[in-house]
Amino acid sequence: MDSVQLIYKIASDLDELEQIYKLNYKTFVEEIPQHTGNGQLRLVDRFDGENTYIIAKKQSEVVGMISVRANRPFSLDGKISNLDEILPEGAVPCEIRLLSVKEEYRKSYVFYKMVHLLAAHCLDKNYNTAVISGTERQLRLYKKIGFEPFGQMVGNEGARFQPMFLTKERFENSTKAFKRVMHRKARDKMMNFLPGPVPLHKEVEQAFAHSPVSHRSQTFLNALQEVRLKLCQYVNANFAQVVTGTGTLGNDIIAAQLTRIPGRGLLLANGEFGYRLIDHASRFNLDFGTIEKGWREPVTPEDVESYLCNNQGIKWLWTVHCETSTGFLYDLPGILSVCKKHGVELCVDACSSIGVIPVDLDGIYLASSTSGKGLGSYPGLAIVFHRDEIRPYGALPAYLDLGSYHAAGSAPFTHSSNLVNALKAALSLRETFVRTSGGRIREYFKEKGFDVIGDHSYSPGVVTICLPSGISSNELGDRLKKQKILVSYESGYLLKRNWIQVAFMGEQVFDDLPLLVAILKKEADTLIKDRPSAL
Repeated sequence: MDSVQLIYKIASDLDELEQIYKLNYKTFVEEIPQHTGNGQLRLVDRFDGENTYIIAKKQSEVVGMISVRANRPFSLDGKISNLDEILPEGAVPCEIRLLSVKEEYRKSYVFYKMVHLLAAHCLDKNYNTAVISGTERQLRLYKKIGFEPFGQMVGNEGARFQPMFLTKERFENSTKAFKRVMHRKARDKMMNFLPGPVPLHKEVEQAFAHSPVSHRSQTFLNALQEVRLKLCQYVNANFAQVVTGTGTLGNDIIAAQLTRIPGRGLLLANGEFGYRLIDHASRFNLDFGTIEKGWREPVTPEDVESYLCNNQGIKWLWTVHCETSTGFLYDLPGILSVCKKHGVELCVDACSSIGVIPVDLDGIYLASSTSGKGLGSYPGLAIVFHRDEIRPYGALPAYLDLGSYHAAGSAPFTHSSNLVNALKAALSLRETFVRTSGGRIREYFKEKGFDVIGDHSYSPGVVTICLPSGISSNELGDRLKKQKILVSYESGYLLKRNWIQVAFMGEQVFDDLPLLVAILKKEADTLIKDRPSAL
């Protein structure tokens, strides 16, 4: 079986747990007669509430599992009275149990990849010794990893187990797996924590590889229409135009559209991408004022309210939703409420928020996004959402005329069927855009000693780390790249401030976070050791 398309994660929802119980029954009742059968065909482990389950999934199906727990007594404590005397001095043990892989996946790499994630989890929890009751039929496999037998076989005929333990050092010396976990030397692909290009699902890659078709064909137009409708449903928008180009083009289209609104505007900026919007507006000779704050300071609806009260005649407001340079999330509902109160049209750059967090564009005049980043496809398509019907406007450059796209179903000019097909596949994989909380991710980095910008109110999609002056962000980023870990550090604004960024967008696996942080800390500590002045 092809294990490349499988997902490896820590079990977290009820459906996964229910499948674990059924797989547990099949393995330890039907295959290995360790427990008696029951009519429910499910077996809940007696330590279920304390177990962490590492699982392999193909789409929604759990095809493999292994559990770990550290609370005593272990299962082995009931079989070996002097377990602590046998374990190495200084042991911080955990117990690994309930290994099960569905038969059709046993000749693949499923077991090794689950061990890969299991090792990362154990390292994160500071366990340095693991104990198991290894099934008689898998002793060779366990020994290959580095497990050492001790004591006598336990269990009954047909369900015999060998007590074994594994130390961190023995694991490292006995197999290259430990180095794969620590250094990612043997990965087929890089660990990608960039805000773009983002990690892609296999189905997105396959959709992109289809032979291109004419943008005038009905097949293409149907696919494009499906993508536009799906985009509108995801963000509660009335209309969406999909254009060949990047998010920058989307913002140019918005700037061009704003030239049609008489009166003065307002732009908000507290980071690189807010200032880029100011640049867009300046290039189109728009008349506007600004609210500008420091890069680690919030811009609030109260700031907007105060400005609008003191500056009459503002007709539009343009802001980023997620300030990608720091991860700051503008309070979009709050700002929209203020804008409605003052009769101001709100426009939003949502390139780094759509697909990462829930976004509701109801009532927003114009918004931009992109096919890459949170939507999980290739870069190359700009997306412009609009609330109202918009007519073509001959005074604008043809490629920037939003009305022309609306009139032609988003295809007035040559289009890329490959990019549209890839985006269609990515959208079909995303039932929801809810991600792990930004506060939880940031706290994880902070606990490991990193200076991270923001708190729980910031985006979970972008984590910006401020490095001490003695550690070069450029050098650290280069070192991580050699370890096959890609983070964002080469943009001018990041190099200038000695920052690096870790992004969780696209087909990202949050369970890689412990390994990422472990390697990041190791490389940073190495640089500090080489340069004591960094302390």
